[in-house]
Amino acid sequence: MEKAHSLLLNEEVCGQLGEHQKAQFIFEWLSFLKKLLPAADRADIKHNQKRLVEQLMVVLIGSPGPPTRQLLAQCLSLLYRLGDPFSASLAVDKCNDIILSKDDSPSFLPTRLAAITCLGAIYEQLGRLLGNTFTVAVGNLLKMMKNAESQGRYEIMLSIEKILRGLGVSAVPCHRDIYKAARFCLTDRSMSVRCAAARCLLELQREAVFLWTSELENVATLCFRAFEGSNYNVRVMVSKFLGTVLAAAIVPRQATGAPKESVKRTSFAEAMELLSGGFLRGGASFLRASGDMLKGTSSVSKDIRVGISQACVVLVSCLGSEWLEANFPALVAQVLELASHPRTTQTASDSACSRRCVSFILRATLGTMLGPKAQVAAAKELCSLVGKQKKALDAPVSDCSMETRLNVADVAASQHTLVCVLQELGSLVQGLGSSADSLLQEPSAGALDTVTSVLLHPSASVRLAAAWCLRCFAVALPAHLSMLVDRCGERLNALRGSSEAVAGYSAAIAALLGAVQHCPLGVPHAKGKVVLSLAEELLRSATQNSRLSIHRTQGGWLLLSALMTLGGAVVVHHLPRVLLLWKCAFPLSVQELHTERSRGDAFTWHVALEARAGALCAMKSFFLYCRDLVNEEVIDRLHTPLACAVALLTQFPALIRSYGNQIKNVATTFRWRLYEVLTLIPPKTYEESFGTLLKQLVSDLTVVENSVSSGLMLLLPFCHPNDMSVLGPPVQDTDHLFLEEQLHHGSSVGVGSLECDPFTICKKSLDVPVPLPAACPVGIAAAQLFGVIFPHIGASRSIQILEQFSECLKQLKGPRQQSPQIHVVSAFCCALKHLGCSPNVLVSEHVCRLGLGLLLRALESSDDLLRCTAAEGLARLVQVANDSAFSVSTMQISFEKLKTARDAMSRMGHALALGTLYRYMGGIGSPQHLSACLGILFTLSQDSSSPEVQMWALHSLSLVIDLAGPMYHAHVEPTFTLVLRMLLTVPPAHVEVLQSLGRCLSALITALGPDLQGEGPLLSALRTSCLVGCAVMRESHDCLVQAQAITSLQQLHMFAPRHVNVANLVPCLCVNMCSSYLSLRKAAVACLRQLTQREAVEVSDYAVTVAKELPRRDSTVLDVTIKERGLEGALFILLDQEMDPQLRQDIQEILGHMLSSVTVARLSHWLKLCKDVLSVSAGVTADFAATLRADVNEREDEKEQADDDSIFTCKSESSSPFINLRCSTRAFAAECVCRIISQCENGDPAHFHMALAQERRLQDSTTEQDFLVLHLADLICMAFMAATDHNSQLRMSGLHTLLVIIRKFAAVPEPEFPGHVILEQYQANVGAALRPAFSADTPPDVTAKACQVCSAWISSGVVSDLGDLRRVHHLLTSSLIRVQAAKEVPCQQYNESTTTMETLAVLKAWAEVYIAAEGSPKSKDRLARFMEPPGPSTVEESVGAGLTGDGLLKLVQADLPTLSRLWLAALQDYALLTLPQEYAHWLPAAGGAFYTAETVDSARPHYCSAWAPILHATALWLKSTGFIVVDDGPANLSRPVTPTSMGQSTSLASIQSPEDVNTDRLHLILGITMEFLCSPHSDAQMEDIISCLHALQSLLDVPWPRSKISNDQALSVELLSVLHRLIVTRESASIQLAVLELVHQVVCAAQEHVKEKRHSAEVDDGAAEKETLPEFGEGRDTGGLVPGKSLVFGALQLCLCILVRKLPQLSPKLMGSVPGHSMQPQPLSHSDCTLVSAALSILSDLPSVCSPEGSISILPSVLYLVIGVLWELVRQEPEALLSALLSVALQVLRVLLSSPMAHAEKSQHAWAHLLRCALSTLLDFWDSEEVHSGVNEVSLLTAVTIFLLSASAKVTTVSSLQTRCIAKFKGCLQSKDPVVVSRTYQLLQSLFQSAAADVSVPFVQALGGTLVEHLQAAEKRQPRSTDEVQAVLEGVRALEALVSAAEEEHRAQLTAVLLPILISFLLDENALSLASLPALTLHKCALQDLMRIGPQHSSIFKAIMASSPSLKARLQSAVKVNQESVKARSALGQPHCKTSPSIQLKTNFL
Repeated sequence: MEKAHSLLLNEEVCGQLGEHQKAQFIFEWLSFLKKLLPAADRADIKHNQKRLVEQLMVVLIGSPGPPTRQLLAQCLSLLYRLGDPFSASLAVDKCNDIILSKDDSPSFLPTRLAAITCLGAIYEQLGRLLGNTFTVAVGNLLKMMKNAESQGRYEIMLSIEKILRGLGVSAVPCHRDIYKAARFCLTDRSMSVRCAAARCLLELQREAVFLWTSELENVATLCFRAFEGSNYNVRVMVSKFLGTVLAAAIVPRQATGAPKESVKRTSFAEAMELLSGGFLRGGASFLRASGDMLKGTSSVSKDIRVGISQACVVLVSCLGSEWLEANFPALVAQVLELASHPRTTQTASDSACSRRCVSFILRATLGTMLGPKAQVAAAKELCSLVGKQKKALDAPVSDCSMETRLNVADVAASQHTLVCVLQELGSLVQGLGSSADSLLQEPSAGALDTVTSVLLHPSASVRLAAAWCLRCFAVALPAHLSMLVDRCGERLNALRGSSEAVAGYSAAIAALLGAVQHCPLGVPHAKGKVVLSLAEELLRSATQNSRLSIHRTQGGWLLLSALMTLGGAVVVHHLPRVLLLWKCAFPLSVQELHTERSRGDAFTWHVALEARAGALCAMKSFFLYCRDLVNEEVIDRLHTPLACAVALLTQFPALIRSYGNQIKNVATTFRWRLYEVLTLIPPKTYEESFGTLLKQLVSDLTVVENSVSSGLMLLLPFCHPNDMSVLGPPVQDTDHLFLEEQLHHGSSVGVGSLECDPFTICKKSLDVPVPLPAACPVGIAAAQLFGVIFPHIGASRSIQILEQFSECLKQLKGPRQQSPQIHVVSAFCCALKHLGCSPNVLVSEHVCRLGLGLLLRALESSDDLLRCTAAEGLARLVQVANDSAFSVSTMQISFEKLKTARDAMSRMGHALALGTLYRYMGGIGSPQHLSACLGILFTLSQDSSSPEVQMWALHSLSLVIDLAGPMYHAHVEPTFTLVLRMLLTVPPAHVEVLQSLGRCLSALITALGPDLQGEGPLLSALRTSCLVGCAVMRESHDCLVQAQAITSLQQLHMFAPRHVNVANLVPCLCVNMCSSYLSLRKAAVACLRQLTQREAVEVSDYAVTVAKELPRRDSTVLDVTIKERGLEGALFILLDQEMDPQLRQDIQEILGHMLSSVTVARLSHWLKLCKDVLSVSAGVTADFAATLRADVNEREDEKEQADDDSIFTCKSESSSPFINLRCSTRAFAAECVCRIISQCENGDPAHFHMALAQERRLQDSTTEQDFLVLHLADLICMAFMAATDHNSQLRMSGLHTLLVIIRKFAAVPEPEFPGHVILEQYQANVGAALRPAFSADTPPDVTAKACQVCSAWISSGVVSDLGDLRRVHHLLTSSLIRVQAAKEVPCQQYNESTTTMETLAVLKAWAEVYIAAEGSPKSKDRLARFMEPPGPSTVEESVGAGLTGDGLLKLVQADLPTLSRLWLAALQDYALLTLPQEYAHWLPAAGGAFYTAETVDSARPHYCSAWAPILHATALWLKSTGFIVVDDGPANLSRPVTPTSMGQSTSLASIQSPEDVNTDRLHLILGITMEFLCSPHSDAQMEDIISCLHALQSLLDVPWPRSKISNDQALSVELLSVLHRLIVTRESASIQLAVLELVHQVVCAAQEHVKEKRHSAEVDDGAAEKETLPEFGEGRDTGGLVPGKSLVFGALQLCLCILVRKLPQLSPKLMGSVPGHSMQPQPLSHSDCTLVSAALSILSDLPSVCSPEGSISILPSVLYLVIGVLWELVRQEPEALLSALLSVALQVLRVLLSSPMAHAEKSQHAWAHLLRCALSTLLDFWDSEEVHSGVNEVSLLTAVTIFLLSASAKVTTVSSLQTRCIAKFKGCLQSKDPVVVSRTYQLLQSLFQSAAADVSVPFVQALGGTLVEHLQAAEKRQPRSTDEVQAVLEGVRALEALVSAAEEEHRAQLTAVLLPILISFLLDENALSLASLPALTLHKCALQDLMRIGPQHSSIFKAIMASSPSLKARLQSAVKVNQESVKARSALGQPHCKTSPSIQLKTNFL
């Protein structure tokens, strides 16, 4: 196919190909040519134009397929437009000749169609350049249409549309003729022709003024006729045309093709009158409509009314949102007339259909086109309409005259109007959310009162609509929910004597309780008790008044059903009363039931059955919403009522015969409720009633009288999701689904309405429930119950039932068979579904055979859904049978049937069965079966005589491809050939076939998978086939085919991304993203989501480029937005417009991917975009902001007012494309701001450093670098706008954004004001944003979030002035006061758990402030301070400390006594709530301090989110008090806490001693901490772990808890075990360091404990008996350390874990070698060094915790680790970090060597032996390595020196070790590194000065002479560097130490050696001036030493001077030169130091 990529067709290659390959080759060439022509040089095009035209004409007459002719026409027209256009007339003539040809053979038809297509394309491109030839062309086309078939008519209409588009106004002469032709096509029998005609007319109306003037009424009538019998696509296109024409008539365009006087303006009322006429009378003529009116019948089909409804929406859309805002009262009035007209309400079905149409119009206009402000105004208008309707009904009631008396017609007319208005009002308010609060606060609107008054309407449907409207109010404004329940309850009690009041208010309460499921804040728990009391009272009083019996009965059980939706937490407290009500609703026994029949009449039976049906509905609600309460006891108590209910089924026939239809209807409802309940409980419960049930179920499933067809609802659940796409409009997801679904129910079913089942009003749904009449759902419930029971009945009974089904269906023929067959098949499929889930149930062969017969009969049905369900059931039957022979025989039946059957239905059904059978057979078992199956499906797919068969065969083929897996690879190539051949030949009108071909192509791509990335001719050809197939489908006019093409390209991009041209794909996606078809938008957005995951930048750039290149005429709002704001802006608009949840989620994910990829690079763009989105409704909050501004002005001085006034004027720019965005979209924009901040956090540090950002920007101004900190003002502005909005969701997002900003920017310094941070200037902004959240009417969740922000702001240290901070502090203080006051008065608005949430949020905020005031725990260990990283100070250190801890402490101090008690109470609650379930009985019966017993489950999450900071703060408070119990008075708690009340002032706590109180508190904190740290969840936040560790550290800082913990050995060990587990499971360095610090504290506490016990024993027993004292410390007398019981072992284990993790070379098993011989270690980070140093410090303390014997046990391990660490450190490159760590390791070694245990009598010998081994090991390590620069010899020598100086004589006096040590010193003295030599001299000096002679003497003897020799040689070497001078000087110090350490008789000799050496370093006068700096330094230091040492040994000095004149002269010369230089410096320095007068005055007169 690569050879097709050329300007001219490669005829040689093309001629060698077969017919099908040739068609694909030509298509590929045309596709390439279409892309090449616009980019090619025009001269080249003109040069090759003649040849190209010839080749294209050859293709034209070669019978091209539909896609090819489309491409051919496009290429030919492009060629003439870009090349020479004057020869185009020849092509036009050629096309006209072909069109007029007399050849009518089928083979010539493709050529004629191609000519028609080319003719339209040429005129579209060239237009007026062809002159007046268009009249001939149009005439030919119209002439041909008279005899053309459907394909020809379709293409002619499309071609004429293109001609009109190209000619524009020039085509006026043909307009009338075109209109006449299009009129006939608009009512064509072919739906595709109707669509094409509508498209043509839509283009025609642009210039044909007569269409929307003189012909407007005829056009409307024509469209009404086009709607009749239409499909979805026709209705969409015709409604678009009709709506556009009507809009043009109302607002006329400038008519360029007609004189101005011909333009007639039509009013909106007249346009709506035309639509109303069609809605009421349809498209019939006047005479027929009049006749129908006289007969009283209606001939208007639902198709027409649905189409008119869509046209009305298009009309309003064309007029625009601004027009709608100004005229929506007129629209509402006109539309509502449709719902109330008598012709639309003749039957229940008609009225339901009309109401749905009106609701759709209102929802699509008012609900989507208006902004929040306009929607509030519309809601007020709707409220006024409701009030007017109510007054109109109330007036006749109050007036007794006959003229104004209320009649049934008035009620009927008003009820439908009110239902539509109330439902739309509810939808508007629900969409507005909390923004609708202004509607309720405005007294003039009186929304709640108005809606509540309608609850008394005489119509049930109106009452239910009003109840639903109140529910919508409650969902939008949860604060009013509790008040509404109370109000309705009060009115129900007051008006109990009115049937309308009972029904209306009970429905309202039920609806409001249903709203609780959508309100996270809930309602007070007591409301459940109130509702139950109301229900009981209604049921109790039902028998008192016969007129009210039914209403009270229904109302009572409706309230109980709604009560169940509150969940088990509420119902559990009322379950005994509810069970009693259920028991009373039924007879006490089945025997009593039989005696009832003789006691009642029709009315009593009606009431009884209503009561029992209601009771069953309440049971159903109980089983659905309270599953946690369902147990054996409850089911046993319900057994008798259910048994009576089943037994009652047997009496219905007699009752119906006796009392007629009145009982029949309620009996149907009873059966429906009973079936639903039995479906929800285990069948074993009612096994004894199977016989009665099955008899009734068979009767219900096979009843013939029931003409209600519920096939869609019955069969759809049993169809596989993959088969849904074949079923067409009934299941397609469209924007008009709400309107369209009524066309697919049975005519007698209608669309359902709320009055059909009032119990659905409390369901969890945001949309109005539309239950069907009881006759329909009873069949559904019967089928479901049959499926549940069938697996549990015996084989004989199963056979009997199936035979009965078969016999019944055989006896029924024609339409009478349809309903029973649907019910039977659905019931059997449900049974198979349950059998598949019951592997232990065996199905007999006879049952399988009978079931097979049922399904095979249904497989040949004319109903698509039934066939699809039967095929699925057939596959499930094969799966259940689990018999290979049965499977083969079943498949063989389909094979044989497909070979012999000729009717389309049989072939469609069995073709689908082949695909579905493989779905449940575990894949394709045999290649032979696969080949046979494919052969049949291939044959059926090519049967062009029946497109339906082709569609189902291709769909089955796609299933087989999906399921075959790798086995299908052998058939891929022929399948591709088939698919491409059909794609290139199938007529465009057969869209179902094209859709199935698309599914096959998608399945083929999936089957090949990653193999598509491979190379080779075959794979290349397959990839090309995929691309060609996708290209063909993308050119289709059908949205589903286009969506399938996008899906296939998406799959291809997933498997072979580099072979998909994203640059060409993105423009297609951007266009389809704006489509009016939901399925196409979904596919485009899903593909974009995949592309942006890794190519977000490219996708964004391509989208902007394409949008800029679009012509203005084709630009939509989204295109304009892409040009101005990029693809991201268009996605925000799309997100705001879409309602589909999955589509919205995909859009949000796309924006998230783009944020992650391009945020940093386009920071300003994204921030501007988010700001524009958030500031759209800034005007909405203008009043709110004004009040805030005034509030701030009261507190700010004038300067601050001027600076901060701008923060309240954040308005969107006038150029912003965003208008009337929803709050959810704006909330998502706030989330995007947080993502931007997070994204920048992982990038350049300059994003959070103002000075660095400004510097970088100045340095590199060419690249326009952008940093987040430069936009801080915008970030604050956006957070402020969101946080101060009326909408709660947006306020939460804004507060969270503000919290993120505070946390990220709190430490950023302000470069212009050192010592201040950048956020300090925004104090007023933050305070103003927070203040509204603490108002009295703010929801608790908003207040809780604001508390979190307050604590973050106060704790951040931003504010340095305590006075400035008091404003925010005042908010927290007021919240604390409010929380305490709320405990006295329970919450009346929300659930009690919200009080818990708010209280804990306040306490958590105070805890965080107190933690900041006290300061985070500093490390007590010297190592942690020593290991601070060197270098410049961090940002935090460079910034001023803000408000100090003392300042913050002053803010908290006053409330600390109250807070401490509240904190302790909260911790106690948390401890109890986290107990395992088996300890639930420990929970207080009255609840805890901050939760009630009823809200335990809902309160637990709030405690889990707040406990950690409270715990930390409590520990800090206890630390500050030193565990001294101070009782300042009881805190204001809501209820007494439990007996273990932590020392509170309760009756029991008051008698506790302070010791007991402290013990309880300590155990509480320890218990909570240990329980959490023992097994923290994987999602546990690191902050909680850190808080626990810091709390324990604070406790261990206090002596009393430290002694308590150290006294309890088991507790200490358990704590170390928990900490060890934490070290293993958490990699965070901060956590590990905190753990080690805590371990160090525990070890220190153990040390103190051991010392105290030893001291006490010594004092008690006396010093003389120390030998008999018991051994204290771990190990005791034996030295054994038991794992799991030993603290030392636990600490050692934990330290080992840290050391081995950081230095794995310590573990031979990890490294495969021994320490010292391992590979080169990895460098350690600062945190690693800190952790290692902390672990070493702990190791050094462990011996002191042990007894002498115990210390012997651990010493080998400790020494191994310390020596090992030391060795690993000296092998690494020396760094500052490592030097500090080495110092720590050496210090630890010194501590160990000097341990008292080394000198204890019982352990000194063992210690000496082990230390000798350690020293030997260290020396062995040193010897094992060759001397190289990588080993730090100085540190090793230092370690050796520490051994020599700190260890006992038994260790250091061993001759072999001494000899090796001396050798190491000698080796270091010979080093060429002066630093090593210098350090060696220092260490020698310490050894020479040692008090232990047995240590110093050997070294003096061995190294003294070497030292002297080195110093004497220094004169000759002449030091050349400072390091060498330092080495010489250190050698002098060592020699001085040697002199000092020598005995008195030898000291003179040594001094005589030292002094000449020093004199030899002196320079003579001549050499001094030429000497180097090191020599001068040595000279000066030597002279100073001589001046110091000489007087000390004067006699020896004089003797040396006398004996050596040369030395004396040298010394004298040096002294003289030194004196002269001193004088010269002093004389030179005097003028600079002090200015003295020229005349010196004598001051010394003595």
